[in-house]
Amino acid sequence: MNVYPVRAIYMAEMMRTRRTLLQSVVSPVISTSLYFVVFGAAIGSRIDEIGGVSYGAFIVPGLIMLMLLTQSVSNASFGIFFPKFSGSIYELLSAPISFLEIVIGYVGAAATKSVVLGLIILATARLFVPMEVAHPAWMLLFLLLTAVTFSMLGFIIGIWADGFDQLQLVPLLVITPLTFLGGSFYSIDMLPPFWQGVTLFNPVVYLVSGFRWSFYGISDVSMGASLAMVLLFLFVCLAVIAWIFRTGYRLKP
Repeated sequence: MNVYPVRAIYMAEMMRTRRTLLQSVVSPVISTSLYFVVFGAAIGSRIDEIGGVSYGAFIVPGLIMLMLLTQSVSNASFGIFFPKFSGSIYELLSAPISFLEIVIGYVGAAATKSVVLGLIILATARLFVPMEVAHPAWMLLFLLLTAVTFSMLGFIIGIWADGFDQLQLVPLLVITPLTFLGGSFYSIDMLPPFWQGVTLFNPVVYLVSGFRWSFYGISDVSMGASLAMVLLFLFVCLAVIAWIFRTGYRLKP
């Protein structure tokens, strides 16, 4: 693998983040802080502990996961859509670069932004609620795997989209609702038995649950199921990307 084109793509994407620092970093951190104020302080004072964890601390992994999923998809989709929109992607495709190097450059940059943002939000959360991370290595692993997986999903969306409105279609109408309904702000054990079963078909439940386990050692589903779901989604996204470059879907005029 040639590291020079990977580094060039990666650095170009990271430079774009610096130019849009207010939108890329400051805005998500402020939005998350408002969640802490509303849910953690106003609502959390009226809710008992969940699994021995205060409600304010309980929602921290869910809020980080909410921002991580949406930002990973947005960063990667915009990153690949702009070259496609401007036509410069044809120069990239005609260069002696493999599709793997292109994906590593764009997905790596998007995942890096999301991981950094997740760590910033985690540090911000400590200003609102006292908390400790029980399994920091597992937390970082889940953070990295989720960021890479959903950055690959964003890469797919960026290639599929024909306009800017389609870039926001999946994050707003699919990912955000699934995250809110995936146990980000509550434990699925609080639901009636029927809805507990329905909720288990939501893949985000496994991501949030596994990530929360790395913080407090409590989860709605087993750690093995959470890790398996992340890896399954990662390989599915990788297979779809390989098919896109093999067939030229939405890349060839």
